[in-house]
This record gives sequence, C-alpha cells and structure tokens, in this order.
Amino acid sequence: MQGNPGNEVRFDRPVIILSAPRSGSTLLFETLSCAPGVYTIGNESHRVIEGHAGFNPELRGFVSNRLIESDAPNQVAAEVRSHFANALRDRQGVPPLPAQPVRFLEKTPKNILRVPFMRKVFPDARFVVLFRDPRAVLSSMMEAWRSGHFVTYRRLPEWQGLPWSLLLVDGWKQVNGRPLEEVVAHQWARGMSVLMDDLDTLPASEWIPLRYEDLVADPQEQIKRLCGDLGLAWDLVIQQLPFSKVTLTPPEPEKWRRNEDAIMRVMPLVEQVQARAERMLDARAQPRA
Repeated sequence: MQGNPGNEVRFDRPVIILSAPRSGSTLLFETLSCAPGVYTIGNESHRVIEGHAGFNPELRGFVSNRLIESDAPNQVAAEVRSHFANALRDRQGVPPLPAQPVRFLEKTPKNILRVPFMRKVFPDARFVVLFRDPRAVLSSMMEAWRSGHFVTYRRLPEWQGLPWSLLLVDGWKQVNGRPLEEVVAHQWARGMSVLMDDLDTLPASEWIPLRYEDLVADPQEQIKRLCGDLGLAWDLVIQQLPFSKVTLTPPEPEKWRRNEDAIMRVMPLVEQVQARAERMLDARAQPRA
C-alpha cells in the first residue's frame, strides 16, 4: 500500500469506537454515522491498516493484531491518515472539502488491541468504549465463527478447527484444538484485558463508556448524550434501532441461551476480566439528570 501523506484532511478529534467483536459496535457506528458533519470510510478499516506491509499479520509471524505507538513513526502515521482521508464520506456520500476540519468516525474491533497506535496516528482522538454482557458477546462470537462470514486468517499456521475468525489475540496457540467456546472466551478476555490496560494510561477526558444494553433500551437519549459528550450535533429522532448490516439473527435479550451450556462452562475464564471492566465502567459512569 502506497501512501500519499500530502493528501490529508484536517482531522479534528476523531471518534474511535472500541469494543470486543460482536458487541454492537456496528449498530453504534451506523447510528453515529448519521450525525451531521460526521465522516467515515463506510466500513471497517482492515484493509487500511493491514494493507500496510508493516502491519500484515503474516509478515509479523501471526503473533496478534496488537499495534503500539512505536509501530507508527511519523511517516507511517501520515500514510495511514492519508488512506483514511481518501475514502471519507459524510451521511450523504459527499467527501470533505480541502482543509475542512473533519470529525472522523472509525470502528474496527481489532482496535481494542491498537489504542496506542491509533492515538499516535490521531493524537486528539476520542474513544467510545462500548461494553456488552459477555454472555451475549460470547454466544454471538460462536455464531460468527460457525457462519464462516467473519474469517480473518484462513492460513493460520497449524491451527486446528474452524478457520480463524474475528480478531487475533496473543496466546492463541493456547486454545488450538480446544472447543469453540474456549477459543472465543480467550479472544474476549485477552482483547478486553489489553484494552483496559491501555485505557488505564489515558486521561479520563479521552474516553467515554457506553453500555450496549443502555443503548438499545433508550437509543435516542443515549445517542444524544453521547453526541453531546463528543461535541457532535444530532438532528434525528430514533424511533427504533434497525438491524446492523452484520446481524446474523434478530436480536433478543436472551438469545445467548441458545449456547447457554457452553457459555456457562467458560464463564469462569472471563469473570475476572468482566469484573474489572464493570469496575472501570462504574467509576466512569456519568450521573443521570
């Protein structure tokens, strides 16, 4: 991937959604992308990031999708910004004007492993951390693996079982050949642990927590509140949240129980990470009016 660092727009406080896979980030992304003045590339940034030769997991030994600040020297950071800039469109499909300040919205679940990298590329970024009941997430991750629609690395060396899907976390060899529920539990727990370690290094002003359950219970209020916190306008009325484009089956609060036996077997593998996430979210919770 060749960059054109001169072809940059003026990124102004980009908004980067952070969440484990299958946590509702596409729904949040598609909703926030309807805000006036918000620009996106229309999809996730797998090609923008991993299309850069230095970030290709195969060339990095398939360790993980982790990227840190040192992976983004100034020239590389400029190239990444340029590739984002070339694809930006607003809610009407219109690209930004030259030198126009752009409120850029990005979401890719792999970014929970890339906070230091994204912060180097976008120094004034604001992160929205979306958290969902891990029982629902693990169930949805299992269904994603089984569907075959979320395969990321078909040639993961010596991997046994279904083709590797979703984000690649370190320690994946530890669950090679294990039941699918253990694989997704490892993905979730390791990804969330890395995210929380990185959030601990950020000023509180740089990230905003949001619970998926709150979003679906009162989307209009939650989106208005979130836009207010981010300095974005909101001019729409949400009657009902639509299905996201990556929905496999219609959402139901208890849908995870389709995989209940398997999930309950692996909950001890994630409960400490869940408890830590709950404490972080509670500590950052904004008082309700």
